[in-house]
Amino acid sequence: MPANNDIGLALVIGATSDIGRAIALGLAREGCDLQLAGRDPARLKAEADDIRVRTGVAVTEHACDVLNADGGAGLAEALDPCPDAAVCVVGLLGDQQASERDGSAAQLVMWTNYVGPALLMGALAARFEARGSGVLAGVSSVAGDRGRATNYVYGSAKAGFTAFLSGLRNRLAASGVHVVTVKPGFVRTRMTEGMRLPGPLTGAPEEVARAVVEAIRRRRDVVYVRRVWRAIMLAIRLVPERWFKRLRI
Repeated sequence: MPANNDIGLALVIGATSDIGRAIALGLAREGCDLQLAGRDPARLKAEADDIRVRTGVAVTEHACDVLNADGGAGLAEALDPCPDAAVCVVGLLGDQQASERDGSAAQLVMWTNYVGPALLMGALAARFEARGSGVLAGVSSVAGDRGRATNYVYGSAKAGFTAFLSGLRNRLAASGVHVVTVKPGFVRTRMTEGMRLPGPLTGAPEEVARAVVEAIRRRRDVVYVRRVWRAIMLAIRLVPERWFKRLRI
């Protein structure tokens, strides 16, 4: 990747998650040095040490918490050197019923999936734009394509992040900075542990990682990790509202 696309150093935010770790490994295997960001120093160090041993690339660790008032934007200003690519994979599924009952639970889901990541990506975008190059990739979700009764708090936050990335891509199109939106469907991770997931529609963290690495390499715009999700979500979006509101999906 570095030789063909000038991505020699990549930042992964949320690197201790299952998907974040898989993305970091995928980028390292392409020859990228890494900056790993997360809020658990011990787990961050363990992941960094493991990737160094496995791949031999240079890895640095950086404290970052998107729940901070600035969404962790201080990280963007402190990074030296500035990465060539940044991937934000921060997310929290939460519990829909808890979010309906408890405003603080809903706020946590909204901030973790939208407000914090958007503030951080916006701060990174400013540095990338000033330099005139780079790739920003945000991992959103198919859940943001239409609000559904079973997960609309999470879905609304992901919808916000998707719209933010779309606007950022539009704004930066002429600047030399590319913005990628990645939309996984169901993924088997610690976050979805215990959930009954449909096998044919459920991927693994490594599958998401491959999609992210390819999207960065090919400068894709919007990527559905499994193509079938594009068709599924298009069908869901096309259901008239008078019918849709009677469904429980």
